[in-house]
Amino acid sequence: MSNDRLSKDSLNTLSSLDAGGKTFHYYSLPKAADTLGDLNRLPFSLKVLMENLLRNEDGTTVDQSHIDAMVQWLKDRHSETEIQFRPARVLMQDFTGVPGVVDLAAMREAVKSAGKDPAMINPLSPVDLVIDHSVMVDRFGDASSFRDNVTIEMERNQERYEFLRWGQQAFDNFRVVPPGTGICHQVNLEYLGKTVWHKEQGGKTIAYPDTLVGTDSHTTMINGLGILGWGVGGIEAEAAMLGQPVSMLIPEVVGFKVTGKLREGITATDLVLTVTEMLRKKGVVGKFVEFYGDGLKDMPVADRATIANMAPEYGATCGFFPVDEQTIKYMRLTGREDDQLELVEAYAKAQGLWREPGHEPVYTDKLELDMGEVEASLAGPKRPQDRVALKNMKSSFELLMETAEGSTENREANLESEGGQTAVGVDDSYKHHASQPLEMNGETSRLDPGAVVIAAITSCTNTSNPSVMMAAGLIAQKAVQRGLKTKPWVKTSLAPGSKVVTDYLKVGGFQDDLDQLGFNLVGYGCTTCIGNSGPLPEAVEKAIDDGNLTVASVLSGNRNFEGRVHPLVKTNWLASPPLVVAYALAGNVRLDLSKDPLGTDKDGNPVYLKDLWPSQQEIAEAVEKVKTDMFRKEYAEVFDGDATWQSIKVPESKVYEWSDKSTYIQHPPFFEGMGEEPEAIEDIRNANILALLGDSVTTDHISPAGSFRPDTPAGKYLQAHGVEPKDFNSYGSRRGNHQVMMRGTFANVRIRNEMLDGVEGGFTKFVPTGDQMPIYDAAMKYQEQGTPLVVIAGKEYGTGSSRDWAAKGTRLLGVKAVVAESYERIHRSNLIGMGVMPLQFPEGMDRKSLKLTGEETISIEGLSGDIKPGQTLKMTVEYKDGSTETCELKSRIDTANEAVYYRHGGILHYVVREMLKSA
Repeated sequence: MSNDRLSKDSLNTLSSLDAGGKTFHYYSLPKAADTLGDLNRLPFSLKVLMENLLRNEDGTTVDQSHIDAMVQWLKDRHSETEIQFRPARVLMQDFTGVPGVVDLAAMREAVKSAGKDPAMINPLSPVDLVIDHSVMVDRFGDASSFRDNVTIEMERNQERYEFLRWGQQAFDNFRVVPPGTGICHQVNLEYLGKTVWHKEQGGKTIAYPDTLVGTDSHTTMINGLGILGWGVGGIEAEAAMLGQPVSMLIPEVVGFKVTGKLREGITATDLVLTVTEMLRKKGVVGKFVEFYGDGLKDMPVADRATIANMAPEYGATCGFFPVDEQTIKYMRLTGREDDQLELVEAYAKAQGLWREPGHEPVYTDKLELDMGEVEASLAGPKRPQDRVALKNMKSSFELLMETAEGSTENREANLESEGGQTAVGVDDSYKHHASQPLEMNGETSRLDPGAVVIAAITSCTNTSNPSVMMAAGLIAQKAVQRGLKTKPWVKTSLAPGSKVVTDYLKVGGFQDDLDQLGFNLVGYGCTTCIGNSGPLPEAVEKAIDDGNLTVASVLSGNRNFEGRVHPLVKTNWLASPPLVVAYALAGNVRLDLSKDPLGTDKDGNPVYLKDLWPSQQEIAEAVEKVKTDMFRKEYAEVFDGDATWQSIKVPESKVYEWSDKSTYIQHPPFFEGMGEEPEAIEDIRNANILALLGDSVTTDHISPAGSFRPDTPAGKYLQAHGVEPKDFNSYGSRRGNHQVMMRGTFANVRIRNEMLDGVEGGFTKFVPTGDQMPIYDAAMKYQEQGTPLVVIAGKEYGTGSSRDWAAKGTRLLGVKAVVAESYERIHRSNLIGMGVMPLQFPEGMDRKSLKLTGEETISIEGLSGDIKPGQTLKMTVEYKDGSTETCELKSRIDTANEAVYYRHGGILHYVVREMLKSA
């Protein structure tokens, strides 16, 4: 539907309201109910989708049947109907944003090659890209850390930032928040989000709910402000910004009832870790979660946003909170204009989107939490849903060591299994053979198992919440007063998601105390939470290596997957900012902080956590110092950047001038040789297996974001192009160069290909010769021979971040299909978006029941006919001895739109062809 054309509005719902001295038109849900019947008990999140359908009714992508299906949902509480959702805007971060802009530039090139105006490739919806993923903690623990890290970041990423500056001037509706400003989700929460959007359309000012998709899975954080949005792959987001609707099934909605209040000493972080654990146990993958109940009355938006942020960790598409007085209160605090607040309240009340006391919508399923039962918690060692009560941390880690190493007689074994259960009765006197001597800053000590080597106040999840940040400041203040110090082996860092945090920590009088404990500002970006923790001090790295020590990080982030935070840190614990400070003081997770001291004061007396922990009253008084002027001051210049950013010179061209010399930005081959019509799809015949993978293979396993070694295919490529290992940067920063990213596909150091015995890392067996080699090298050999490839996997394939290169790299390696037991939502969609077929084993059938070793050949029939959602295809496995076995596979093309995209070889190919047709 055209952006400036009004809806068909077959139900005559167009109405008007006055707010802030203006008249707005809107598509009224109560008016629709006059014809359709009562809609008020629809979940709030589905009311937002219903309004989207009413406003975009065009008779083709949205018609009466889609609207009727929403009504039917109230009776059935689920639906098989596919709808087309049109978000108001798109949010990007730079790791996913750079390849997104590269794709747009490549699409312009394709349009130019077809003899058309390249400017037709242009975002139709507003796009905001926030540069937050590139800063690393190279320097820490002193006053110059922030300045030094920003300088290093600008040097490392000069080419990428020049390219984004070009995109900023070349594309309409495209804004860039420069580096050193904040984290995209916190900037979205504090500034970009409007809750109710409006635009001129058909001569009227149309008001409608603020909605979005983002190229980061934690886009859901904005759900805390009553804004519906979630993470999608970069490919899908690019299509959305070019006017394509997001195709989705009307979701099931799980209601999470919240009652009571948090007890004294319990934080929003403890609450979100509890919610995550509960929802993971419930099973909400692919579903909306919506929070309701009288416990919301006093729950501030900052707490709601913390819970909404971790929707990917509890597996939901989103974690939605309805609009109410708390929404208005937060928007007023953060400097939104009074006119906007009037519009939000008037619109929400007119549409039945305002939370009323006692109102309980219809849900597919429900669960309930009395917040008074939440206890102090962490989560780890490698999954966000594995909550451990603070009082059980010592026993949990001890059991982890025992489980990993076997009996005390066999302590030489390496850490292989990482449990996380709660231990009972572990001997307190247990000492580890591998404890290593350590000398730092002239002090001699020992590094023990469980040593906290990273303590990071990081991530928008928690740094957007003044209550936990002020609590961290209060603990630091009391610790300094008592003479406590951070242990010398702890790498400390403070990386807030916005500059406002620095303002209120200074006004509160806490930044100096945090500095004294080493929590100096290191940057405004994701840092440790996404693996940009930087190097550990050499002495610490040596001690870990020498003793093969199992050490720990404690971070206020949202992800702690194996190998993510730092390659040498095997256990990673999510915790509130005040607990991060506490563990920096304690120096080890093998302590029970409910009864073991953190250290001793100036007089040699033990100091316990309870001596430092602030009261709710103290925290509330500190939070009162957070003022609207702070937000207005910082966000007045959010798009400006520093002098270095402003001095970047870029060509004012509509088509990008690609450079063969660049190792960051290269013209991708996705559209090479693309005809006006898609080629016919053929069945897959005699494909080799490139990788045979187990359960829970994440997008980080498939396309890692972190650093890589000189002897990897990506390292060799960069060195051949004159880049020294010290300047490699990370895979994530190189996503604008397909040559690096292809070589990095399936290259995570922790991935395990079952074709090889006991080998970790991105290797495979090249079946024709039996040689072991990097997956990239094998894929290129298969391509030379014209051999198609498949990947075989277990359950939950593609979990984790919404990483489009996990699909792009798969395609460029020549993989035609992935066969798995189940998929994560975004990665399944991304595979289709790149023309790779996701197929699913039937119940009871898997790689093990088929006795696959990886040396078989695979044929898949049924692709050459008419591609339909959910169709059954036949797979034939031919074994080395010539015997065969067949089984039926389910196509995980779930919607009609996805079938169209797959036929075109990908969603972007479809978009380019459609634009060329309409030109």
